[in-house]
Amino acid sequence: MNPEVWLWIIFALLVVGVSAMDLFVITHRHGPVGLTSSLRWTGLWVLIALGFGVCIYLLHPKGAELAPLYIAGYLTEYSLSVDNLFVFILIFALMKVPEAAQPKLIKLGIYLSIVLRVAFILVGAALLGTFHWLIYLFGLLLVWTAWKMITADEEEHIDPTRNVFYRVASRFLPIHDDGPQSRRLVVRHDGRLAITPLFLVFLVIGSTDILFALDSIPAIMGITEDPFVILTSNIFAVLGLNSLFFALRGIMGMFKFLKHGVSLILFFIGIKMIAGIWPPIEEWFKEHSFVSLAVIASVLSSSIVLSIWHRRSNSEKPGTVQSGGEEI
Repeated sequence: MNPEVWLWIIFALLVVGVSAMDLFVITHRHGPVGLTSSLRWTGLWVLIALGFGVCIYLLHPKGAELAPLYIAGYLTEYSLSVDNLFVFILIFALMKVPEAAQPKLIKLGIYLSIVLRVAFILVGAALLGTFHWLIYLFGLLLVWTAWKMITADEEEHIDPTRNVFYRVASRFLPIHDDGPQSRRLVVRHDGRLAITPLFLVFLVIGSTDILFALDSIPAIMGITEDPFVILTSNIFAVLGLNSLFFALRGIMGMFKFLKHGVSLILFFIGIKMIAGIWPPIEEWFKEHSFVSLAVIASVLSSSIVLSIWHRRSNSEKPGTVQSGGEEI
């Protein structure tokens, strides 16, 4: 059998198998999600994703070239997803979502994100195949996104009640509050169907999924245009977000400079895409696929190390007290 077919089979088995276990744990959980459990599931997803990179290296005919690109793409998409989860955490806090309902909303948001990314990947690949010059526009988009990320203050600009989907649904659809412990999005009340406040939360999450998918597709296509690598790295990066969400709530202080690192990565990829207008540069990056991986891994690790150092140095200052992962 073709080695690429085997890789698709391995990918499908891993995604279905681990997703089923993850979903079973979520649907049968009665208590809050603990930090230790979240970190274990996050570690499992990361190991599986990196292990699949090893499979690409060993089984794919161009494994030595594609494996570094896959890992670079996975790290880029995963770091973008972390920034996405920070927005989710803020939305849940602003909309006062009960902790019991958060796992279901995150999982639904993940499935929606997968559908959106696959659709955007297919459209983006088709467009690049017909109009290759769009790669340079994607590069400009990433440079602009990097600037927007480094200068925007999300906590000041996020207002779920101003979201267009939220406003339309809350105005034209009947709403019934099913209780603080309810996990349902739609209920029957007085003989007719009505949406719950959680449905409005899901609409807000879905709209942010669209925005982040639009940002992430040019990023991965700036690393590689191989459809197999693009699809697998994106899906693996998104699938592990459920456990990562609950881990981030407990260790958010460790990621103070992560957004800066992500913006630098997007800037690097964007400049690389634009510089590819000169063929020798484009060919050099194709022949040295490990360079993108080295830059991305170095920036991510540096931003995390700097965040940890900053947190520890501030906690050692007199009069600084840590509470709930935030300095006060």
